[in-house]
Amino acid sequence: MTTENSPPLETAEAAVQAHSAGLRRELGLFDLVLAQILLVIVPDFFGTAVKAGPAHVVLWLAAMLLFFIPLALIVAHLNRLMPLEGGLYEWARLAFNDQIGFLVAWNLWLFIMLYVAVIGLVTTTFLAYAVPSLGWMADSRWAVLAASVVLIALQVLLASIGFGIGKWFNNAGSIAVLITVAVLVGLPLVNASHGAPAFHPLRLVAPPLTVFTLSVFSKMTFGALSGFEYVAIFAGESRNPARNIGRSILITAPVIALIYIFTTSAILAYVSPDAVDVIGPIPQALRRGFGNFGAVMVPVAIFLLLANYLSTFSLYFSGSARLPMAAGWDHLLPAWFSRLHSRHKTPVNSILFLGGATLAASVAALIGVGEQEAYELLLTWGFTFYGIAYLALFAIPLLAPKASGIRPRPGLRVAAASGFFVTLLFVALSIFPIIDVASSWRYSLKIAVVVLGANLLGWTIYRAGRNSATKLA
Repeated sequence: MTTENSPPLETAEAAVQAHSAGLRRELGLFDLVLAQILLVIVPDFFGTAVKAGPAHVVLWLAAMLLFFIPLALIVAHLNRLMPLEGGLYEWARLAFNDQIGFLVAWNLWLFIMLYVAVIGLVTTTFLAYAVPSLGWMADSRWAVLAASVVLIALQVLLASIGFGIGKWFNNAGSIAVLITVAVLVGLPLVNASHGAPAFHPLRLVAPPLTVFTLSVFSKMTFGALSGFEYVAIFAGESRNPARNIGRSILITAPVIALIYIFTTSAILAYVSPDAVDVIGPIPQALRRGFGNFGAVMVPVAIFLLLANYLSTFSLYFSGSARLPMAAGWDHLLPAWFSRLHSRHKTPVNSILFLGGATLAASVAALIGVGEQEAYELLLTWGFTFYGIAYLALFAIPLLAPKASGIRPRPGLRVAAASGFFVTLLFVALSIFPIIDVASSWRYSLKIAVVVLGANLLGWTIYRAGRNSATKLA
């Protein structure tokens, strides 16, 4: 292990760049743009936004002002200064110290492990919507488990092959979601021309000031609009990352904002807030929108959306596997995690370890709860871990030592403060369910115990490693 204090910024950056030289630079600007769309547009949170009803437009606009724009500015600033493989993990380690960097990577890794663990639940739900005769799959734990085993194994295989092939799968998933939301947004417009109620996607309705509204807002804000920093994990595998990652943010930000607002409005044209399926809100709306005339179109649209999900999981999975690799470079984990495949130059040991942990999480979440509650638990656990990492992201411009050269001008620090407090709101309210659960207090207790216990475990792993390294020295 290294010492608690970070090495000088220039020395540490040079060391990371030296390790990154063994990686393949497969990602260009076009790939990064599609990757941003894939990562930031999270179909899960359309269902959450629908829970806000007609007030969603006001909540989306507030979320973009208070969180989305600050995030874009901060990520562009930090990536320009530190275009390093490992992204946020390296930014936090170099701004503060090894311990904070390790805990940031730990929370990011846990987030992906739990988020990808919903892959079986999502797939069986979408298949049930696409093929009515398979409706039984969404309620069968054995079907969900079988889907999880097969799909996680495929994630491991694709991540091991690397971006030479994987980027095309990811690009196809991004294009698939663009096609799907275009169809969904166009559907109420077409129906309105045939006598259906008028479609008003930009209607401004003031939200009620309740804890439920705050909970929905925090989940819409952080859950749906986070992700710009994630592409930076692949800086060592990108061409000209200091320039192209920032450009990918500038190109995609306005597109993503419009997609979230218009798609949520389109879903609400067919599904009421109290009847929305939080696992598959878009398939649910498509089936109702097409009605008896969607025997062909609905399954096609649903399969396109499923392709987007699987591609998103793949990209997240690949990024998470890079975190132990980078931590191994910095001697915060055994070198075993940094070992690269001789041909594909991917961290194959880290990928296998992540695959096993993800499968274990997908099985554990199905014990003792219904499918919707299992999905919401996994999603909330995962994004709460992500929120903790984001607190460090927004703390860097505010608290990094002046001598490091990382702290930005006052305007960006104000943006960072806004992002920090919105993220803190999300983390604090994550224990409140937005769906009907068997026991609200038991649900809240599960969230709190897992998040606190996991971070205590991460801290223990870090301290044990440091003590072991000190004894060997």
